Amino acid sequence: MRNASIPGTHGRVRPLTLLGKPVLHTPCEEVTDFGPELARLVDDLFATMYAAQGVGLAANQVGESLRVFVYDCPDDEDVRHLGHVVNPRLVEADGVVIRGPEGCLSLPGLEAGTERYDHAVVEGFTMTGEQVTIHGTGFFARCLQHECDHLEGKVYADRVGGWRHRRLMRQVARAPWRR
Repeated sequence: MRNASIPGTHGRVRPLTLLGKPVLHTPCEEVTDFGPELARLVDDLFATMYAAQGVGLAANQVGESLRVFVYDCPDDEDVRHLGHVVNPRLVEADGVVIRGPEGCLSLPGLEAGTERYDHAVVEGFTMTGEQVTIHGTGFFARCLQHECDHLEGKVYADRVGGWRHRRLMRQVARAPWRR
C-alpha cells in the first residue's frame, strides 16, 4: 500500500507551450521560493505530463520560466524513475554517444534521431529544498539531458543537424499544431 499520494493527482492539466514560443527559447530563472506555489507547479507539471503521455516535462513547457522539471521515465532495463528537480544542473553527461529517436511534448507527433550520452548526472533540489543527485543511464539519461536542455532554452531540434534537421523543420512547418 502506498503511503504517499500519486504525483499529479491534485494538479491541473495546463496547456502545453509549442515550438516557436519565446519561453521555450529563453533560459529559465532560478527558483528562490520553495513554498506552496512551487508545490502546485510540480503537481501541475505531473498532471500535464501524464495527460500528454510524456516521460518528462519542464516548467517552460507550460509557460513558466522557472528551473523545474518532472519525470516518470524508464531506463533501458525498464526500471522506473519518478521525481522532480528544482534548479537542476547537469553535472555529468558521458559514456557512449547514441543517436536515438527523440520526441517532445512541445513538438507533438514528431521525432528525430538525436545524439545523447548514455549516462547523465543531475544535481538540484526537491520542492522542499532538500539536495538531490539523480543518476541516469540509457533512455533515462536521454530524458535528463532533454529536460535540462529545456531549462537552458533549447529543444531537441537544436541538437539535430544536417538533413535530419531540415526534414524535422519541414515536418514542423506542416504540423497541424503550427496553424
